[in-house]
Amino acid sequence: MAERGVDVSALPQEVREQLAELDLELSEGDITQKGYEKKRAKVLAPYLTQTQNLAPPPAYDAQSPGPSSASAPEPGPSNSSSSSSRHRRTRHPHRSSGTRDERYRSDIHTEAVQAALAKHKEEKMALPMPTKRRSAYVQSPVDNCTPPDSSSSSDDEAVSSESTGPQQSPDTWINSSLHGSSTSSSASSTLSHGESRPTQAPQPQSQQVPPPPTPAHPPHSHSQPSALAEAFAQARIDPVGGVGPPDVPSQAQARGSRVDLPPNAVVRGMSRGQSRSSMMETADVRRVGRGVPVSSRVSTKIQQLLNTLKRPKRPPLSEYFMDDQEEIVEVPQADPNTPKPEGRQIIPVKGEPLGVVSNWPPALQAALARWGATQGKSPALTALDITGKPLYTLTFGKLWSRSVKLAYTLLNKLGTKNEQILKPGDRVALVYPNSDPGMFWVAFYGCLLAEVIPVPIEVPLSRKDAGSSQVGFLLGSCGVGLALTSEICLKGLPKTPTGEILQFKGWPRLKWVVTDSKYLTKPSKDWQPHIPTANTDTAYIEYKASKEGTVMGVAVSKVAMLTHCQALSQACNYCEGETLVNVLDFKKDMGLWHGVLTSVMNRIHTISVPYAVMKACPLSWVQRVHIHKARVALVKCRDLHWAMMAHRDQRDTSLASLRMLIVADGANPWSVSSCDAFLNVFQAHGLKPEVICPCATSPEAMTVAIRRPGVPGAPLPARAILSMTGLSHGVIRVNTEDKNSALTVQDVGHVMPGALMCIVKPDGPPMLCKTDEIGEIVVNSRAGGNMYYGLHGVTKNTFEVIPVNASGTPIGEIPFVRSGLLGFVGPGSLIFVVGKNEGLLLVSGRRHNADDLVATALAVEPVKTVYRGRIAVFSVTVFYDERIVIVAEQRPDASEEDSFQWMSRVLQAIDSIHQVGLYCLALVPANTLPKTPLGGIHISDTKQLFLEGALHPCNILMCPHTCVTNMPKPRQKQPVGVGPASIMVGNLVAGKRIAQAAGRDLGLIEDQDLVRKLCMWPTMMHQFLTEALQWRAQTDPDHTLYVLLNAKGVAVCTATCVQLHKRAEKIAAALMERSGINIGENVVLLYPPGIDLIAAFYGCLYAGCIPVTVRPPHPQNLSATLPTVRMIIDVSKAACILTTQVLTKILRSKEAAATVNIKTWPIIIDTDDLPRKRPPTIYKPPNAEMIAYLDFSVSTTGMLTGVKISHAAVSALCRSIKLQCELYSSRQITICLDPYCGLGFVLWCLASVYSGHQSILIPPMELESSLTLWLGTLSQYRIRDTFCSYSVMELCTKGLGGQTDMLKARGVNLSCVRSCVVVAEERPRLALTHSFSKLFKDLGLSMRAVSTAFGSRVNLAICLQGTTGPDPSTVYVDMKSLRHDRVRLVERGAPQSLPLVESGTILPGVRVIIVNPETRGPLGDSHLGEIWVNSPHNATGYYTIYGEENLQADHFNTKLSFGDPQTLWARTGYLGFVKRTELTDSSGDRHDALFVVGSLDETLELRGLRYHPIDIETSVSRAHRSIGESAVFTWTNLLVVVAELCGSEQDALDLVPLVTNVVLEEHHLIVGVVVIVDPGVIPINSRGEKQRMHLRDSFLADQLDPIYVAYNM
Repeated sequence: MAERGVDVSALPQEVREQLAELDLELSEGDITQKGYEKKRAKVLAPYLTQTQNLAPPPAYDAQSPGPSSASAPEPGPSNSSSSSSRHRRTRHPHRSSGTRDERYRSDIHTEAVQAALAKHKEEKMALPMPTKRRSAYVQSPVDNCTPPDSSSSSDDEAVSSESTGPQQSPDTWINSSLHGSSTSSSASSTLSHGESRPTQAPQPQSQQVPPPPTPAHPPHSHSQPSALAEAFAQARIDPVGGVGPPDVPSQAQARGSRVDLPPNAVVRGMSRGQSRSSMMETADVRRVGRGVPVSSRVSTKIQQLLNTLKRPKRPPLSEYFMDDQEEIVEVPQADPNTPKPEGRQIIPVKGEPLGVVSNWPPALQAALARWGATQGKSPALTALDITGKPLYTLTFGKLWSRSVKLAYTLLNKLGTKNEQILKPGDRVALVYPNSDPGMFWVAFYGCLLAEVIPVPIEVPLSRKDAGSSQVGFLLGSCGVGLALTSEICLKGLPKTPTGEILQFKGWPRLKWVVTDSKYLTKPSKDWQPHIPTANTDTAYIEYKASKEGTVMGVAVSKVAMLTHCQALSQACNYCEGETLVNVLDFKKDMGLWHGVLTSVMNRIHTISVPYAVMKACPLSWVQRVHIHKARVALVKCRDLHWAMMAHRDQRDTSLASLRMLIVADGANPWSVSSCDAFLNVFQAHGLKPEVICPCATSPEAMTVAIRRPGVPGAPLPARAILSMTGLSHGVIRVNTEDKNSALTVQDVGHVMPGALMCIVKPDGPPMLCKTDEIGEIVVNSRAGGNMYYGLHGVTKNTFEVIPVNASGTPIGEIPFVRSGLLGFVGPGSLIFVVGKNEGLLLVSGRRHNADDLVATALAVEPVKTVYRGRIAVFSVTVFYDERIVIVAEQRPDASEEDSFQWMSRVLQAIDSIHQVGLYCLALVPANTLPKTPLGGIHISDTKQLFLEGALHPCNILMCPHTCVTNMPKPRQKQPVGVGPASIMVGNLVAGKRIAQAAGRDLGLIEDQDLVRKLCMWPTMMHQFLTEALQWRAQTDPDHTLYVLLNAKGVAVCTATCVQLHKRAEKIAAALMERSGINIGENVVLLYPPGIDLIAAFYGCLYAGCIPVTVRPPHPQNLSATLPTVRMIIDVSKAACILTTQVLTKILRSKEAAATVNIKTWPIIIDTDDLPRKRPPTIYKPPNAEMIAYLDFSVSTTGMLTGVKISHAAVSALCRSIKLQCELYSSRQITICLDPYCGLGFVLWCLASVYSGHQSILIPPMELESSLTLWLGTLSQYRIRDTFCSYSVMELCTKGLGGQTDMLKARGVNLSCVRSCVVVAEERPRLALTHSFSKLFKDLGLSMRAVSTAFGSRVNLAICLQGTTGPDPSTVYVDMKSLRHDRVRLVERGAPQSLPLVESGTILPGVRVIIVNPETRGPLGDSHLGEIWVNSPHNATGYYTIYGEENLQADHFNTKLSFGDPQTLWARTGYLGFVKRTELTDSSGDRHDALFVVGSLDETLELRGLRYHPIDIETSVSRAHRSIGESAVFTWTNLLVVVAELCGSEQDALDLVPLVTNVVLEEHHLIVGVVVIVDPGVIPINSRGEKQRMHLRDSFLADQLDPIYVAYNM
């Protein structure tokens, strides 16, 4: 094309706009391809470069090296499947027509599809193929699943010119990750993983996911840039010394060992030079045993997906939802260029008058009586056996006598003598198999003679039949209490163990009556059935399934039944004694009207060919026509197709006797090709072209139109070739230009005799259409249905429609019936049908017909992937519009690659021909879709299964990026409202109270009694915990401070004040004796949770060393857990490790040597058997600002951070907790927390020594072997205050949920618990705390007891719900406003509302303020911003070697940009808001509640909005019962959702559409990749927090072993 030589992105803005407009015109069909290319060339002419003549390859050639057109590239030319690919490429001229479903066969259409695909082939689109676990399928080799990625340099250049800002070297990334504040939103977490940040705002186009940023390669990197992901991997491994993610713990250990894993070891607060040198020595060790580097299969596929997405499939629509301020308000506007109808208003079309024939009977029963009496020997019905041979013939005499017998029996012999069970007008179900027409005929006419109303239904095969409950609804709405059936059928019905017939799902209770002759009573001589003249009473009820699957009964009156038979006799010119072959279902529709009713009226001999015979012998109906010289045959396109498949076996059949071949589904636009093909084959067998008579019918209007049998030699009716684009807008445009998107339709003849027809708009008031407009056919005739039986509301809308003209005035008084058929009246008053209402898919204001889409899908080669008759098309409503879903049954022998290729080609064909995007294409295993009784696919049940996630597909392709075009525009960041320029008066910002809150004052001496008793406890002693411990050892030596419990609840170890003091002295002496350990050096404490850890901590303080607590490695999982230990030891530059004997052995073991370099451990001191020595002196720091200990922890974003805690901060924090929780030496508390960092460590090791209360310690890992340990302890010791983590609470909720009665019986009573505090550094998990309280309420737990604490790295404890203070308050926040960084409070239960609970009362001495992270100015009440904290127990700074002052200053000593510029604040890195409540606190003031929303580091910035992963994960976990845990993260602007599957593996693919739907509906985001994994794969740290970044790195390194990975297009 002309623009090949032009870089479009470099063109001037107005030219780019002109091109976009042309694209839009082309996509809307307002310009032909030729015209488009002409205009485009003209626009681009001035900018064409000289390179045009060189014709370079398309920009995307690089993506797909293989020969395949548009799907995953084939592995290469020497591929094992090359023979099959050759087979696909060369079309066999003599292919057996059996390979395709002729109903949808159209050579024109096939060509159109091939042309459309060829167009796509030029673009060489490489879709990433989904990844299945190797074990999940064996059909195709592994290399087929991994399309090679050969992104060329030209492609990379294209990316960089388009979307990245200034390019950065890896060094700058690492720099920015270290210097960037924790508040740089999601970027800070992503930057720490080696990504540069695109500086451009996200593109507003919905389809255009901005491409990933391209790094400039460092000089030593390869000259030819490889996949982008590889660049990321290099950037990451190089500067940080290759510290990649450790191996993911295996499933069993992942949850059990609670690993804290810093995936990329970006250590906050270390200088870059230092990080390199200190990490280098571990780099080689860390790489051992690691999986693939990050440039693995997975990231290659994501790259491929990005390449596919960055070219918009169609020009972006201008129809956006504007997410203005709060609401999505604007609905798509109609395109001004859409074709509009231009014709005049239609005039109703009249059928010829219904002729009056003298011998027409007054009622249908009268006809039967007449033939029964006068033509008793004349054959009425011949039934066939399974081989297609005649089984029996029912004569008119037999039919009459048996029907009379049945009528007599029904009216007189069912109940006892006195009571009559059936009265005339009662409804009776007819349950007969399709193989037994004789019994059905007798039953039907028997009911008519008894004047009861027959309701024919299908034979139920099992309790869970497709649509079974809907049939129950039909029987209920018709008030059916009795069912007639045959003896054989009754035996075959499913029974209960006692032999009774099963109560089918949703069915009313039925009494079953067998109608075989031997059970019928011969009436007495004087009994005659009453045959009144046909009136408006209901004669029979025919069932009809609506689009939604509801089954309703269309009531047909006696007069309508008779008139319909007369009209059919006249239209089809039926004569007495003719023979008719009927292949259709005789219980309803054409099969009943022609084959049972009209045939009896005209004494026609009907030969009934059941479905089972057709399956066994597809040619049987043709043979019957030949043998019986039948004049009329009644078939569907399927039967024409089957006959063509089998016709070679039969040379000598003749169809010359046929005067009429009625095609019952001739109204399907695709029937024309079946009729043509059948004629083509059978013209040689005597079939005349003019006998083919398509017709249009519907259950409500009955026969709408039928083509009359033609005169031999007369010209055949014309065809209409219509533009698909026109049809989608509801107008008729004769297609002359683009034959690729044309639809050829044949007429269905003229209106029925005696009927009046017009075309009205299908939705809204029944306004008459214009002549060139498609609408719904409505009919006025005596020969139609009267109502939906028992459903008066729905009836009016369908059976009593009065069309109105353009001005809205009714055209007359007579009511019309809606037929449900969409069509128009062509030249010569011929009726054309283009689709059905129930197959209509309304997408973005355009109408598409399900049958048309089926036809396009079936025209896509290779045919060998799916079964052609087993395809369902329907639409589901997702995000304010209908989305198209195609489900097909896959052949068992189809390989993964074939299926995927077929799916991707179907996408392109439908996109090209119908200009509509598919939302989902799913392939299910053979024979798993719900079937209708005659073998079709039950669409509404299939849709229901899809929406419930019970379809169990074996292949799925979601394309939300392509078809969701109504996304809100991405947000452009607005300048912030409250800034230094705002007016600030007192404590008000721009008219709102400043969002700040404070705990109560921290008094100096709170224990006056103690001071009076012991004058030696001066206030200064508060400064050092070591002095407090010594003082307690002297004054109260035998007071027990700590009790450690084992899994059985037995106290295995206790420590009194003096014991703890002496153990600490022993350790201090050991430290002081060792040379090389100086005062002020760091010492790592490596202990399991217990009292040894506490003693070692105080031992370090006594010796003047700085303790660093580290979680010991998991002995069964050293490869994952030891590197973290090693890293903390290296980063903290520890001089020595204090540990136990067992752990010393582990550190020096061979297994450890395989993971880290064990020769470089610092001094290891085993503290188990130290000699009893006392240190010469106990160290006392010169001032309280000296560091007391280092607190290291791994954040959920994978950051390892160590913070310095001073002695003054320790004392202030302990005092604050003592005040808040009212802790004294007489109190007991229980702690079930990990004691390695944060508030857990403070409560475990420090608080008891300061306050003197007794702490009962429960290591959380003991709960895994004894779930009741914690709750049992609370009850046994009558504990008032307890502290736990979310993981402990979750263990109890999940593990003990069903055992509360057992616990009660064991005497567990929790009424003693006054406060149960969950210690966390996250938004409170309301659902979990609520379910915990609810579950254990029966054990006496107060609903008010459970509360949360909140701390962060800069301040370990900001909030803690103590004994005083009001209950935590709950508010409901609008989730949409949170994405815009705003807080909008809504009522409970409002849509899109998120409940948030206060994070606990602010601790004494703590002040918080909410600040805009960008301007650093204070915000008003109920505004969302970063939480800043000021308190005497703030951490002093990050632990750094060379003192990175700027980093510390930023996070620990920050000032507001205006307002109060003196106070120093620490930035927590968490978003939240303060709200003043109506409650009062202890001082009598109104209580200010702090609500934590989430960590800034974790937020995802997508489409200019800020998302908190937990919100998306909550939605995902609700999407399907089989989803356990879930986690989300972003990778190159794609949202990746990882869901743990706790059901069976066949559910895995069901989750993909449901996850995509729920995230789109609730968060307005398109999911890029859905990863389904086993339970326990998502790593969770000891605090119960998901480690999403670690998960991300494992995913990209292909270490997750996922069950399924779906790449959404």
